[in-house]
Amino acid sequence: MAYDFFDNLFSHFNNIRATVIGDVMLDTYLWGRVDRISPEAPVPVVTIEKKESRPGGAANVAANLRALGASVGLFSVTGDDDMAELLCDKLDQLDISAQGILKSKARSTTSKTRILSRNQQMIRFDSEINADLDADDEIDLLNKVLYSLESERPDVVILEDYNKGVLSAHVIQQVIAKCNVLGIPTCVDPKLRNFLAYKQATIFKPNLKEVQEALHLLVHGVDLQSLNEVHELLIRELAHQVTFITLSEKGVFYQDARQGEVVPPHLRNIADVSGAGDTVIATAGLVWAATKNARLMAEIANLAGGLVCEQVGVVAVDKDRLLAECRQLLK
Repeated sequence: MAYDFFDNLFSHFNNIRATVIGDVMLDTYLWGRVDRISPEAPVPVVTIEKKESRPGGAANVAANLRALGASVGLFSVTGDDDMAELLCDKLDQLDISAQGILKSKARSTTSKTRILSRNQQMIRFDSEINADLDADDEIDLLNKVLYSLESERPDVVILEDYNKGVLSAHVIQQVIAKCNVLGIPTCVDPKLRNFLAYKQATIFKPNLKEVQEALHLLVHGVDLQSLNEVHELLIRELAHQVTFITLSEKGVFYQDARQGEVVPPHLRNIADVSGAGDTVIATAGLVWAATKNARLMAEIANLAGGLVCEQVGVVAVDKDRLLAECRQLLK
């Protein structure tokens, strides 16, 4: 494809309005050095030199969308705590409104704290509540989301599920039904608990492991025939439009009503795969909103996911680097 095509496409991202609904979290990194073993127990002593917090989960999807130029509305439920305040501050710095985030005294904000030395993760601490929202919080969230969909009419809605309770089956069904009435495409990044609740979505993007667990399958290979069979099983259950499966180091697979293909990965120096799925779904949603082209969606999202794996920690994709790779590698 000509340079002008990708330049025009990436410029068009700036005109797209996206809505993200799902489980937000705060990713915190403690960077340090290890010089000795503790005399108290056979564990390394890490001297902390730097601390950094970043938006994670659905908030990282929003950060990727914003990095690619889209305007973003983000809807979730956090705790009413210091972690939520810090997360909202980080979102504000990225020009992402936190007005769609409800703070609940019944919950705590999901956080993941990682300790790293020499770019290697040594341990991770998680704090979370993963039960479904209580009835009042669910009603408040749904009212906010449905009002925004009706009034704002975004170009794409992304549902980012981390099994932390924001996307209950009822929320999922109500959001997708409303989007279908309004003609808004929905892109889904599912997890196991409500895997089969995303009926009639536009794009369904699990990874291969999630498909195997949800459908109780043993997929012996990642050849096109095997994955087409998986697609047919998913279509039978979900009646969605496009299957988009990430295959880890083997690339991605897509299948729509017309064609399917395994898109191979590109050579990378992998540093960390954290958050790559967030980047993939954000990029896929934008490309689909702009083009309705499943093959192009898969190719560009595949590149974007690989790019962020070259950096340590959860990061948003670099738009200029992604554009450069599209020009160089996609024909």
